[in-house]
Amino acid sequence: MKLKVRKATMNNKERVEALLRREKPDRVPHWPAQNRGFVFLYSGMSIADAYACKPKVAYEALKKAAQDFDWVFAPSLLTSRSRDAFGAERKLPTSKFSQAQYVVKYAVETPDDVMALKAPDVRDVAPITQEMIDLYRWSCQEKLDNKPFNITIGGISPLNTAGGIAGYDKLCQWMIKAPEAAHRLVRLASDYQIAIAQYYKDTFGVDRILPVGFTAAASNQLISPKHFEQFALPYLKEVHQKVLAMGFKHLDVHICGDHNLNLPYWAQIPMGDPGIVSVANEIDLENAARYFPNDIIEGNLETTIIQCGTPGEVYEAARKVIEQGKSLSNGFILRPACELPPLAPPENMHAITRALNDFGWYD
Repeated sequence: MKLKVRKATMNNKERVEALLRREKPDRVPHWPAQNRGFVFLYSGMSIADAYACKPKVAYEALKKAAQDFDWVFAPSLLTSRSRDAFGAERKLPTSKFSQAQYVVKYAVETPDDVMALKAPDVRDVAPITQEMIDLYRWSCQEKLDNKPFNITIGGISPLNTAGGIAGYDKLCQWMIKAPEAAHRLVRLASDYQIAIAQYYKDTFGVDRILPVGFTAAASNQLISPKHFEQFALPYLKEVHQKVLAMGFKHLDVHICGDHNLNLPYWAQIPMGDPGIVSVANEIDLENAARYFPNDIIEGNLETTIIQCGTPGEVYEAARKVIEQGKSLSNGFILRPACELPPLAPPENMHAITRALNDFGWYD
């Protein structure tokens, strides 16, 4: 196969901005948004440091990895809390395979607990510290050629938030056996997510701020399309509508896992103008593009290959995804199918970069 040697005419910031204007960039950008575990191990730290270190340290580690591997850089900073907003007790990740804090005690155990649960006031459990506010403001002033957004924020994941209050197993059980409690859980989570987005707007405004969402709790591996229609669709639609009404222009949503039977419902949920829709490897990119014709499609390089494959296997898998993604009229961003595996070998990440530079150019 004869490869074209091309000279870049855009940087990664300009590539994403072109896509958001519904224009074709010179090359497919690479945006592994959920990359924190890999980044901290790559930087010589632990995964727990992603939560426990100073925000400036996290920011610099994320920036360096984005520069080294030719990624889009959109900072997101996490805080470590022993209790979440609803009272669930959490601990820092201890396994080298886990990237998230884990729950040691949920906020509710029974449907009666749910009905008695009060919605937290976001002002009492502010999602960001003063140190993070200072860093975000500094980030807004730092101009980088791979940073289209100054920060990414949470605020549009009601099902995942509800699962964190009670546990995903109980949430799924109550959808069948105690639907009133399940609805209240998702209602409380949705109200809190909307309040979080408003908090960020009041703190930072909406310019170059990207709200993001994750939807593992709504996948068909956990719930049926019928339950998605009942317990996910109305709340997702409301949260998205209200966040967009605040003035945020684009939402970035990772449709995590197998949502193929849910796609007709997802098509009813606004994402922005355009939104950015990331899909897992269970969803074909062309099928995603049909359901989201007005949105940018992200995906869906299989994470198992990224961590366990050889550089040659990763290169070939990336080529296939890049070439399929380039054919989409929506616009396309290369992204892993889920979280970037923490133990992915750096040489595999460089293989993805090589594949982009060999096959990612538009004519």
